[in-house]
Amino acid sequence: MAEPNTIEGEYDTIIVGAGSAGCVLANRLSADPRHRVLMLEAGGRDNWIWYHIPVGYLFAIGNPRSDWMFKTEAVPGLNGRALNYPRGKVIGGSSSINAMIYMRGQSGDYDHWRQLGLAGWGWDDVLPFFKQHENNFLGAGDHHAVGGEWRIEHPRVRWDLLDAFRTAAEQAGIKKIGDFNTGDNEGSCAYHVNQKRGRRWSAARGFLKPVLNRSNLRLETGCLAEGVTFDGKRANGVRFKQNGESKLARCRGEVILAAGSIGSIQILQLSGVGPAAHLQEHGIPVVLDKPGVGMNLQDHLQLRMIYKVTGAKTLNEDYHSHIGFAQMMLNYALFRRGPLTMAPSQLGIVTRSDPMRERANIQYHVQPLSLDRFGEPLHTFPAFTASVANLHPTSRGFVRLRSADPADKPMIQPNYLSTDEDRRVAADSIRVTRNIVRQSALAPFKPEEFLPGRVADNDEEGLAKAAGEIGTTIFHPVGTAKMGTASDPLAVVDERLRVLGLERIRVIDASVMPTITSGNTNSPTIMIAEKGAAMVREDAR
Repeated sequence: MAEPNTIEGEYDTIIVGAGSAGCVLANRLSADPRHRVLMLEAGGRDNWIWYHIPVGYLFAIGNPRSDWMFKTEAVPGLNGRALNYPRGKVIGGSSSINAMIYMRGQSGDYDHWRQLGLAGWGWDDVLPFFKQHENNFLGAGDHHAVGGEWRIEHPRVRWDLLDAFRTAAEQAGIKKIGDFNTGDNEGSCAYHVNQKRGRRWSAARGFLKPVLNRSNLRLETGCLAEGVTFDGKRANGVRFKQNGESKLARCRGEVILAAGSIGSIQILQLSGVGPAAHLQEHGIPVVLDKPGVGMNLQDHLQLRMIYKVTGAKTLNEDYHSHIGFAQMMLNYALFRRGPLTMAPSQLGIVTRSDPMRERANIQYHVQPLSLDRFGEPLHTFPAFTASVANLHPTSRGFVRLRSADPADKPMIQPNYLSTDEDRRVAADSIRVTRNIVRQSALAPFKPEEFLPGRVADNDEEGLAKAAGEIGTTIFHPVGTAKMGTASDPLAVVDERLRVLGLERIRVIDASVMPTITSGNTNSPTIMIAEKGAAMVREDAR
């Protein structure tokens, strides 16, 4: 094999991945002009209109230009179905194609991390890091801040149908609240979104692009990482391929993997860090036998319940009407308002699958539209989707190499609905949804269950099977490089995000979450990067 070309210079930090976490890290670590930062991104620039118009997720997800087009293995709990597993293939990563929903989770999520022995990760510890980069339309106060890079706004479109659903939820005993992000997110609320005046506000727009003029920050795109290089147990560089050419970047400081819960794992394993038997199976020399690398995969499985309606306006009709689509485009062009500003979900509800739960454990994304799966056209009939996810899944999956070829997509097995607990919550979630829909507030629209349909509420086994038919990822994979104590056999990084057993290498992205947060995971990932960057700076002193 030919020797790789060494790119000029030696860097204080090499960041692999320009996604949500990587953009924050690049911004913070290059703030010191003496600190040379190299950022390697496998995707491209965000120079496509659908990265910036919010409804562009309909065109970006499932498109090889913007999506890595991963696919899971067949999942037994989903009745043998394999799922598309979208991940952003662009600077900003998945924040450039995601739902734009600002959701921190629950204070109990982080307090649980602290109880696992992870000092500095309780709710009171992480709240200042959420606020540090926040620019929230709610203004400054105990829970929020203004002036930061991460823009949060109220949605710029409303739907009568969703207002009726929210009232129906209230009739079913779910209170209305004004903010999901105070530490307790139980209730119903319009989702607050990462937008600025009707345009998507990705991590690339907020954190990376404003500082690319810094002379000490270098961004290279189209760089497929082949592995971290080591001198013994000490990381000293990154091998990658760019435009078909093998290259090597040298690092005198730290290598930081920020390629996400799939990408960072693939890179670690390609580098010889992971379960020894698995690495040897692919002929990869073992640098460190680390059984937890790729284990502990968690995701929120959403059950996409669809209801046909009459007498209500939904996006389905305008999507299939030339006149309707033209009116939407005109409204957006003139006023930055209307359906083209929509996040995939406008109304959120966080509640309990049964009253005995200690805290709220299911989350709704309610949408005035319906489709078979993202990347496909909307249905031709008027309908809404009440998508409900188990926030605290007990099922655990894994990510493994398919081969030693970095271009070969990894094996992803989420193992959804593999526990009795998760199947019970899924069945209960369908019952909770049906109870909301049968309330009087929705009666004028004559909702008719399209999916899953015709399963009796008292048929536990039938409901669990139906959940397997309609369940799909809500794009929240976390946990595959678990943060933990040295005594935890599956821990990959310590509480300062340093890879246990190695030197000068950290993982700073969603993969380090020991347990998944109670809501959308993008902003918690940005918080992790903010806190991680502070740790890198502290330790460098």
